Amino acid sequence: MSLEKISKVSGRAVFVPGNDIDTDRIIPARFMVCVTFEGLGKYAFYDERKNADGSDKKHPLNAPEAKGASILLSGGNFGCGSSREHAPQSLWHYGFRAIVAESFAEIFFGNATTIGIPCVCASASDIARIADAFAKDPSLNVEVNLETMQVSCGGISVPCKMPENARASLIGGTWDPISELLDSESLTSDTAKNLPYFK
Repeated sequence: MSLEKISKVSGRAVFVPGNDIDTDRIIPARFMVCVTFEGLGKYAFYDERKNADGSDKKHPLNAPEAKGASILLSGGNFGCGSSREHAPQSLWHYGFRAIVAESFAEIFFGNATTIGIPCVCASASDIARIADAFAKDPSLNVEVNLETMQVSCGGISVPCKMPENARASLIGGTWDPISELLDSESLTSDTAKNLPYFK
C-alpha cells in the first residue's frame, strides 16, 4: 500500500504549555484496554480535560477556538514516561497531524513518526510567538513545512528541526516500516526461498 508523502501539515493549532508532559497525562493507563487504537482520541488528555463526572475542565483543548485543531504546540521533553504507543495514537485519533515542541522523548518521537505525525522542535520563544499569533487571531492556520523546516502562522515564520532520517521518511512516504515490509512481500518470499534454514 502506498503511504502518503508528508511534506506540509497545515491547520488550526492549540498550545498546551508545560514541560515533561508524560504519556500517562496524554492517555491515562486505564484507557489502554483495547484491541485496536480506534476510539482512543476521546481519551487524549482525558484527566486534564475532564472532571470525575465527565464535565469539562478549563483546558486549552476544551476552548471553543481549539475545536478541530490539527497541530499541537507544547514544551520540552514532550511524551516522556512510558513507551506506550497509545499516546501518539490517541493524539492522531483526536485529530492532531503534527506536533511542535521544544524537545521530545525519543520513544514517543519514534512511535509518532511511524504513524505519520511529524514532530518538530522549535525554541520556547519561537513557539510562544506562534502561539501568540493564533491566540490573537484563532482563524489563522499554522503550517509545519518539512521541506523548508519552518513553522509559520500569519506573517511569522520560525525555524524548526528534526532528525534527517525521520524527515526523509515522512517526505518520501516511507514512514511506516510495517507497510514497507508488506509492500515487499514478494521480495521477502523470494529471499526466504533461498535461505537454507527456511527449506
